[in-house]
Amino acid sequence: MTAVLSRVPTADAPAQHFEVRPFDAPVGAEIVGLDIAEPINAADFQRIHRAHLDHHVLVFRDQRITPAQHIDFSRRFGPLEIHVLHQFQLENHPEILIVSNIKENGEPIGLGDAGVYWHSDISYKPKPSLGSLLHAQELPSEGGDTLFADQHLAWDALSLALQQRVLLLKAEHSYLAKYEELRAKNPWRPKLSQAQIDQVAPAVQPVVRTHPETGRKALFVSEHFTTRIVGLPQDESDALLAELFAHSVKPEFVYRHAWAPHDLVFWDNRSLMHLAAGTPDHLRRRLNRTTVVGDTPF
Repeated sequence: MTAVLSRVPTADAPAQHFEVRPFDAPVGAEIVGLDIAEPINAADFQRIHRAHLDHHVLVFRDQRITPAQHIDFSRRFGPLEIHVLHQFQLENHPEILIVSNIKENGEPIGLGDAGVYWHSDISYKPKPSLGSLLHAQELPSEGGDTLFADQHLAWDALSLALQQRVLLLKAEHSYLAKYEELRAKNPWRPKLSQAQIDQVAPAVQPVVRTHPETGRKALFVSEHFTTRIVGLPQDESDALLAELFAHSVKPEFVYRHAWAPHDLVFWDNRSLMHLAAGTPDHLRRRLNRTTVVGDTPF
């Protein structure tokens, strides 16, 4: 597979001395010693890109960056998605979605219930996300963890019979699948306008996708967005999806990230699903998210 290098021309810069340290976990690594606020030369960027492909989720420690620097670094990996919930865009930076449970003047400043179901970001569009970059702004004293499940490992661990059964199947993904259910629990989640609904028409994706850069297969269904297997009776579809959902998030596939101040976490939506573990209502949490547009799954 061909590696994707920076799509944004940058002047050559001095090398930065940083380490890539794999976690003692099924997936993930931390990058220590890199300053994203400084220029990153082509060789250093290639190391970062390779680490992202190898480990699927990277934790860049102690990144004291501005929103503009967050956006600029994200764009090194491709064009950025503008989220349908424009209500929670960062002012003057529409590429950033605010993920937060904080309310100011009685109104939420961000999406407070993001990630309450396992999912891969933007799987409901014809070109789902390549990856997402979430930067810690304000963290609670307890809770707030994010879990990541490796869907390559999930595919590899399926029985041969189940692999053969699902390999060529397709499934429908819809942003609206659980939206009203979430609104019923969290009335501050905004009602979607017709224009917003029109932006998120359901998409049909392969149940098993092939990573466009590594060639590895991964399960690509989620409890949040996947509504049905195309061509199967509803009861058979529901049973198969329930089996895949349960299998795909077994503990042996999962890394649990406990956030540290100024962490920037970059995960590969082609390889992983993620889940927000939850934050106590009385504790403040705020993060800024960019999302890189990906390719049509195959």
